[in-house]
Order: sequence, then structure tokens, then C-alpha cells
Amino acid sequence: MNLFADIRTLVTDCLATLVAEGLLPDGLDLSNVAVEPPRDAAHGDMATNAAMVLAKPAGKKPREIAEALVPHLAADPRVTEATVAGPGFINLRLAPVVWQGVVTTALEFGADFGRSMAGEGQRVNVEYVSANPTGPLHVGHTRGAVFGDALARLLAFAGWDVTKEYYINDGGAQVDVLARSAYLRYREANGEAVEIPAGLYPGDYLVGVGEALAGAFGDSLMDLPEESWLPDVREFAIERMMEMIREDLAALGVEMDVFFSERSLYGTGQIEATLETLENKDLIYVGTLEPPKGKTPEDWEPRPQTLFKATAYGDDVDRPIKKADGAWTYFAPDIAYHKDKLDRGFDLLIDVLGADHGGYVKRMKAAVAALSDNRVPLDIKLCQLVRLFKDGEPFKMSKRAGTFVTLRDVVDEVGADVTRFVMLTRKNDAPLDFDFTKALEQSRENPVWYVQYASARTHSVFRAAEEKGVGVAEEALPGTDLSCLTDPAELGLLKKIAEWPRMVETAAHHHEPHRIAFYLYDIASEFHALWNRGQDEPGLRIVQPEDPAATRARLAMALAVRVVISAGLGILGVTPASEMK
Repeated sequence: MNLFADIRTLVTDCLATLVAEGLLPDGLDLSNVAVEPPRDAAHGDMATNAAMVLAKPAGKKPREIAEALVPHLAADPRVTEATVAGPGFINLRLAPVVWQGVVTTALEFGADFGRSMAGEGQRVNVEYVSANPTGPLHVGHTRGAVFGDALARLLAFAGWDVTKEYYINDGGAQVDVLARSAYLRYREANGEAVEIPAGLYPGDYLVGVGEALAGAFGDSLMDLPEESWLPDVREFAIERMMEMIREDLAALGVEMDVFFSERSLYGTGQIEATLETLENKDLIYVGTLEPPKGKTPEDWEPRPQTLFKATAYGDDVDRPIKKADGAWTYFAPDIAYHKDKLDRGFDLLIDVLGADHGGYVKRMKAAVAALSDNRVPLDIKLCQLVRLFKDGEPFKMSKRAGTFVTLRDVVDEVGADVTRFVMLTRKNDAPLDFDFTKALEQSRENPVWYVQYASARTHSVFRAAEEKGVGVAEEALPGTDLSCLTDPAELGLLKKIAEWPRMVETAAHHHEPHRIAFYLYDIASEFHALWNRGQDEPGLRIVQPEDPAATRARLAMALAVRVVISAGLGILGVTPASEMK
């Protein structure tokens, strides 16, 4: 299915021949030998770095290896030309029949074209969103939700066994603030005029929570002291907030497999047991930290603390896990939570966090490395800020949350599909500008529309063929004679289709779902370019009423494009368009 993997196998087989001929030493490590598209398409269809990466261990010059390798590669019937470039890169050109065969493969595999077992069934936990349950999700959470969900879908498509998880931060002081805020709304619902003081949550979203509290408790909480009503109100408010968050995620097309409560770690001995594990590794001690950067000695009061020896695993400083008053720092339950993940048997952990968690990365990686004896990697992906615009100007929406723009505000404005695609048009660690006007405009400059238009066109050509009497059922297209697909524009599109399986594996390996969005734009561009050529050159039009065989071949090509676009949009969580409205 993966043509690039097939040609890489050809390269390694030819290298084995050179070993057998005595031109290369036995036992060379071939893991860094790659076959990929050349940076400049004019140089060929594929390029390999084999001679470059093997020169030093083989004790030979790169060009010497390349010149010995080229005749063996050129002898393969799939290869029409093999040439040495620069210091030792090898460029390959493949026969048109090879690219035509990609369409056949795509139609045979259908929705599974590009699906991979690169992950080998390894179990991966992708934790994302994990917002405090103190209000609706905001636009920053939206980006993390889309990124995390697309990454989870990508890894599943590439052969990992994925669990999508939300960590409910319901164990800190912020949920007490939520309870006090909800309690004021409860008093308001019982007819009392209230003002929301600074330090509490002012959003209108808590009005409904207060009314629900009044419905559940009547006025029975009105005259009770805080210590009496706080536990019940806190529990009630958290549950209502999580209902809201689940609804917000559903509006975005995000469904979690697991919701894990931080509070479930307290009073169960899990935190203590986790720290005992680290203590048994001689990684917990009582010590005094140096002043933080920016603090002068006069500002700093050194005090003994219980510390985790994070520096033993690459962190800059050791990290407090217990405060001077004996209470846990926020880091302690987070360590226990990740220990719980490890105990559940995951082979890989991925945390998707906001940009403000940059200082969290090294310490959490150190903790997971220590707990797993460096067996289980932790990848932390930070999502940078989203800036909202309309017509190129900063845009302020109504803020029912009181202080921020919500996920639901964005989805209501442009829809879930547009929201998801736009959120993936930049790498996660780069700031993203979200312009509501551009997200809805119908132009090549809008990648969402451009890709969806290509998807719709792959449907419209079948309707046009039917209207002109040369229609073909989609299920009849596998096995079609594709030998007429020889124009450079057609071959360019076939080459882009061939890149799909490789793109899936590459994006999954790097944990970068934005690569899929970029690829979809590129294949849409190739398809639209071919379509536009057909407007000027009738012989390149997909539907040829006088030539049913050519029509059939080009419909097969269009269907292969649809297969790829549908799969790619599925990874992004976007519904493919069958027509433009």
C-alpha cells in the first residue's frame, strides 16, 4: 500500500546485493536509510539518502556507494531513471504504470487506504483538554481539544491502541471558589440581591446552576454556615460544570473514553504510595531550594521542603511535592495520576496542555521517567494561543463566561467542521490567528473551503458522467484500465495520492496532525489544477462523452482522490462535503 516503503525495500535489497558482492561491509545499520519525495520535483519522483548515511560506517565516499547502487536500482522495471546528485543523493524516476497502480490500490482498500500498523498495537494514552471544571471551555481549550482529538484519531489510523482521556482538575482550591460562586447564584435564585465580589466567578453560566441548586435544595442552605453547605454545593456545581463541558465537547465532535477525577486520588493512599515508590528509589528528600530567578535574597525565605529529585532525570531544579504546612503541592497528585496511567499498562503517554504549562514539561517528564525506569516515554504537546479576528481586525464576541470567549461561541459562529480544520492549519506550538470572515469565505485562501470544494467535485463528476450517458458505478471502478492517465497533470495528482500512506505514518510518528491538513490542501490544489486544465484543454476533462474508457479511468482517479480526502478529513474530525451549498 505504501509505495515509498516498497521503493525503500528495493533500496535495501540492492544494498544487500552490494554486500554480497563485497562492495559494502556486512552488518550495516540501515535504519536511517530513507526514501522520500525530493525537495524539487524537477529532480525526480523519489530520492534516497542511502549512500550519504552509510558512507562513514562503510568507510567509503558517498558517491562511490551511490554510483555502485544506481545500476541495481535502474534494473528494476518500476524505475525508469536513477541518477546521482550532489555529494551522493540518488534521485529516481518511476514508470507511469507505477503511479497508475496507486489508484487501483486506493480503490481496492477504500476507506482503509493509508491505514497503517506502524504503531504495532502499542497502547497510548492521549490526555487533552483537562480544563478546570469551573466554567465552559474557552477558545484556548478549543485548540487543545481539536489538536488532541485529531492526534488520537491519527494514531488510531496508524495502528496505535488509543485511549482518549480527560483529567478533571477537581482537587484544588479553584473548586471551592466555584462552590462559593454557585452559592451566591443560589441565593440570587431564592430572591436575594447579590453582587459577585472579586475573586469569584462572575459568568452568567452559573445562573442556571444557582437555579438548579434552588430546585434541588429549596431554601434549606440559606442560613447554614459555609462548612455545612460547601461540600454539597461543590459536588453539585462540579457535576453541572462537567455536564456543560461534555456538551461543549460534543458540539465540537469530541468524545472521551475516560474522565479521571483528581479528587479520586485523595484519601485513597495513591499519592502516598506513589511518593513511597520514588522514595524507595532515593528520589525524595527534605531540602532547601535556591531562590527562583528574579528573586533577591531579601525577597526569598529559604525553608526546608519535601522535594522530588527531578534533576536526576533532566530537570533544571528539584521540585517541591509537599508544602511547608504539610499540604501537597499540585505536582504531587499529578505524579500519582501519571503513575495510575503507567499502572494501566500504557506504552506511551501524551499530554496536550496550554502554552502556560511550559514550566511543567521537564518536571513531569522526569517523574514519568523515574516511575517507569525510562521505559514509557511522555510527550507533552503545548498549544499556543488563539487570536480572534473578523475582516482582519481583532474581534471581541459576547462573553457569556464573563471573562473569555467560549468554545460554543466559536462553534456557533462558524460550525464544528470549520472550527476543527482552522485549528489545525498551524503547528500546535505556533500562535494561531482565527479570522471568522476568512474561515467562511469561498476562495483558495481558505483551506477549509478549498479542500471541501475538492471533495464535492469528486462527487459532481459522477453526476455529470451520469447526465452525459457515460456514468459508471463506483463499485465497478476497481480494476479499471488506467493506462491513459499519462498527462503530467494527471501523474502529478497520482503522485500526490501515493504520498498519503507515507504522510499518515510520518505525521503519526511526529505527533503532528497539522501535517494532514497541509497535505489535504496540497492534494486539493493538484485536483483543482487538473480540473482547471480541463477547462482550457477539453481532452483533459474528466467526463469525455465520446471516450467512455478515458472517462472511466478519470472517474477512478477522482474516486481515489475522494478516498484520500475523506480519510484525511476523518482524521481531522471533519465531515467531507458531497456538494457545496
